[in-house]
Amino acid sequence: MATQLRLRSAVALVTGAGSGIGRAVSVRLAQEGAAVAACDLDEAAARETVQLLGRPGSEKKAHAAFQTDVSEAASARRLLEQVQAFFTRPPSVIVSCAGVTRDEFLLHMSEDDWDKVIAVNLKGIFLVTQAAAQALVSNGCHGSIINISSIVGKVGNMGQTNYSASKAGVIGLTQTVARELGRYGIRCNSVLPGLITTPMTQKVPQKVLDKMTAMIPMGHLGNPEDVADVVAFLASDDSGYITGASVEVTGMRPSWAGRGQRSGTQMTCESMRGVWSH
Repeated sequence: MATQLRLRSAVALVTGAGSGIGRAVSVRLAQEGAAVAACDLDEAAARETVQLLGRPGSEKKAHAAFQTDVSEAASARRLLEQVQAFFTRPPSVIVSCAGVTRDEFLLHMSEDDWDKVIAVNLKGIFLVTQAAAQALVSNGCHGSIINISSIVGKVGNMGQTNYSASKAGVIGLTQTVARELGRYGIRCNSVLPGLITTPMTQKVPQKVLDKMTAMIPMGHLGNPEDVADVVAFLASDDSGYITGASVEVTGMRPSWAGRGQRSGTQMTCESMRGVWSH
């Protein structure tokens, strides 16, 4: 971590902050000096995250928890209004980490499972990004928007048609937003995690984890903090000339392409459910 506080005056909104990557991002941004608005569908989980953050300086309103369903337009707009009212200004850092999985083969995937994943992972990021951008532009503020995508948005993954499509959409959305908002001093980038150690990976059989780890060139799974480090960089002025980028945090992409389609199917759809979620 940098020795100086790079986000001392920033208000950072983090969705999906109740666990996993979202919680790690919240902690890291707070360590960099930001006042964090931790948002999650599970308000109790968001409050638990806030309790981990401490209070930078002597500010009485250093951090706050918010409950929001990012897939609902009215809820997303209300979230930005609540954050702006609490901190007296719109967030200058917006990190969309909220995401879900509903894994199944294409031949058996239900329309409900497709719709749910798209609604949270793609529509949710659109709604939060739009509401945040409107608040920043109307207040004449610069900002950094960071959307958590996934490496499967580039390479796909068996049993995750809906999840892969949603994460590919996030990449395209991010690049277009970067083009549209650059004139306002608002940057927008995406981060593409690979296999990251989360509570979900603890449910995966060790034999499966060993096979997966062997396919990662760096020889180990990533940690949520690895993703949070990149987010902190993209949130700060240290990345002031970076926008529209998609940063992979994968230990280099796993080399599973073309290997053992049958075993790959079993690993993904039976033992790997939800591992890509954050």
